[in-house]
Amino acid sequence: MKKIGMLVAVELDAVLSHYGSAVKQELCSGFPVLHYQMEAYSLYVINSGLGELAAAAATQLLIDRYQVELVVNFGVVGGLTEEMAQNRTCVVEKLVHYDFDISRIDPVEPGQYPGYPDRFVPTSPNLVERALALHPELKRVVCASADKFVDGREAKTALHSRYGADICEMEAAGMVLTCHRSGVPCLLIKTVADGMDGGSEEYYAQVRSSAAICLEITDRIIRDL
Repeated sequence: MKKIGMLVAVELDAVLSHYGSAVKQELCSGFPVLHYQMEAYSLYVINSGLGELAAAAATQLLIDRYQVELVVNFGVVGGLTEEMAQNRTCVVEKLVHYDFDISRIDPVEPGQYPGYPDRFVPTSPNLVERALALHPELKRVVCASADKFVDGREAKTALHSRYGADICEMEAAGMVLTCHRSGVPCLLIKTVADGMDGGSEEYYAQVRSSAAICLEITDRIIRDL
């Protein structure tokens, strides 16, 4: 039976509302982990909390402790273009960790990791295509990821202009880079909570409804994989 890991930063209420009580709940290395048994697969939901470091550690725990064959992340994000308005849902094709910069010591672009041809880190292409085949209304996006909450039109426009990114959030780079190192495929489905002019107020007003929409779509995709 397939084992799937689900990384959740702050949207755990959506998981509990959608799936109900877990078969088992435990605290593992400081992370809450919920176990669900589906008909075709076992689902391990880990509540990482905010940020790249926590996401990387939680992802590695899913891989090493629970031996998952796939890591899925759903969550709410900020939109960086007019198209990415509230509750627009997307699938992440690639990301840039825009806080990472070794360009002063190595001949690489800001955001580029050693071993990658450019500053963009891809997710799993076959899973992106599968998600789009199942849900053609999803938008294929570039995600800007770093340990900071981005609000306001000026900051969001600058991120889009510099990296061509459509959305921004705080966990994707930690998760995807960890999956790459371990050779485990990954899929990221995101829903916009705060648009171009939005900030913390809009985020808090929309986070619950956006998370519920995102998880519903994510769940349909992983059931059909």
